[in-house]
Formats: sequence, structure tokens, C-alpha cells
Amino acid sequence: MPLTRRRGLALLAGLTVGPAIAQSLRVTLATATPGGGFPAFGKSFAAAIRTRDPDLIIDLRPSGGSAENIALLERGEVDLALVQGSYAYRALGRHDGPKVLAPMYPTPGLFALRGDSAIKEVRDLAGRRVILGTHNSGLTILGRAVLTASGLDPDRDVMPIFLEHAGEGPAMIRDGRAAALWGGGIGWPGFVAVADAPGGARFLAPSANAIDALTREDQTLRRLTVPAHSFAGQETPITTVGSWSFVLARPAFSPEAAYRIVRALGQANGEMRVRHPQGGESDPRHLAGIVPLDALNAGTSRYVAEVGDAR
Repeated sequence: MPLTRRRGLALLAGLTVGPAIAQSLRVTLATATPGGGFPAFGKSFAAAIRTRDPDLIIDLRPSGGSAENIALLERGEVDLALVQGSYAYRALGRHDGPKVLAPMYPTPGLFALRGDSAIKEVRDLAGRRVILGTHNSGLTILGRAVLTASGLDPDRDVMPIFLEHAGEGPAMIRDGRAAALWGGGIGWPGFVAVADAPGGARFLAPSANAIDALTREDQTLRRLTVPAHSFAGQETPITTVGSWSFVLARPAFSPEAAYRIVRALGQANGEMRVRHPQGGESDPRHLAGIVPLDALNAGTSRYVAEVGDAR
């Protein structure tokens, strides 16, 4: 086929051919407060992608978390943002809202306690100081829902603590200022810090009945398992509840740019596995069955159609 005709067909298909693929692309990714899981993922995401596409630069922007990130996307102040499932699915329900660029990972929620804590069940947190996270975090919404499903009013039956920065929580557990730290994700920095401290940590999940109630009430929530040895001293698997988190793109984000990013991410899956404890979950093929096709950026849809799903 003549080169000019091949270029014309490629452009009609939304492709970039020839030297254009090497053009520099710089985008901004909103993460969350320092010390949490989102900044750690964002750093791995940007670095892994650049190993496959050196001219693709992702600038990381700290933020207040998922709620702020949705607002930043809708105002067009950032190109991409990391958003926890509770907030993401709400935004995806709006026709003119952000779209999914890529999956992050499933986020199993847990309470971390000091290793010598006498607390055995979530309802034993009654009357205790409980760190629920930062004000704008999607994980905070999930923590409140877990307390409610366990028979506790998160505003009256516990003494909730909200942080300015996610990284402040572990020290409060170690010195006894709080009885439990709510968080989520395998390799979550707050959990790692508590588990690696002298005396170690124990992890507390909602009961089976509470998990059943939560997944019935909210179709975005799933029963998830934290494998044994995910954290220091954790000898057995833990069944809990959680949801997927996503990399979302602003509503008018270029499908060409989206395709380029997710293609590099798919190629860098092995690198992501090395850089992040749940990095392998960010494979774009995992999107099949997690979100509807009309919730994807057109560039992501095109890539997923090309490579298929992960099943």
C-alpha cells in the first residue's frame, strides 16, 4: 500500500504514525496527601511508563485526595487523577464527567492496630479513638460504611480522627493516641509503617455479615482477600471488603494521548510489578467487567479492543 494512503487510513483510525509517536507529551497527575498509597502509586506509574516511552512525562501533583481530584479534573486543572472507587463510580455516572484512563488496583479496607491491642472485632472499637483518614479520601467513606455495617455510628460510637496528611497516622497508633488506623491496599504505606514498628501490628476486618451487607447495598464494593504475609507478622489471609481505584482523565482529555499512555502502561506491566506491591493490577486489560465501556476514554477503549481482557 502506498505510504500516503497508509498514513491517511491511520489518521482516520485515530492513529499516530511515523515520527509523531516520538513527540514529547507532558501531562499532570493528581495524587493525594504525602504518606498515603496514591502518591506511592503515582510515582511508580510515572516512572514505569517512562521506561517504555521516554518522551512521555507525567508530572505528579499532591492533592487532598479523591474528592478534590474529581473537582480538579472537572475544572480541567489536571489531566489525570487517582480516584478511589466510591468517588470514581459516582463521577462516571455523569455523561460529561471524567472518564477512566486505566485501573489502579483493588483496595481491600482494614483497620491496623498495635500488635498488643486487646481489640478483637470492629464493634470493640466503640468508645475508642479511630483514625479514619483524610477529609477528602474515598477510603474515609468506606471506613465509615464499615463501622456502620458493624453496628457503630461513626460519629457517635467512636471518636473519629481525620488527618491533614495520611502519613501522620502510624505514629498515633504507635504512641497510643489512637486505637486503630483505617486504610486500604496491599503495601499501603501506613500499614507497612505500623507493621514494621517494634511490637508489630494486627489487622482487623469487618465480619462476614457486615461484608455481605456492604456488598448488597453498594454494587461497587467487592469481597476481597489480603493474602498471607502481605504485611510483617500477618500469617493468615484476611477477607474484607473494598473496591477498585482508577486513573481518571479529565472529560476532554485527548484520546490520542490516552492511547499512548495506556499502551506504554500495558507494555510496562512487568516494571509496574517490580515498582509497586499491586503494580500488576494496573494492566489496562483488567478493565473488562470492572467498568462499563462507555465509562472509558476513547483511547483506552481502543487499546483494550486491540489487546483483549486479562481473563
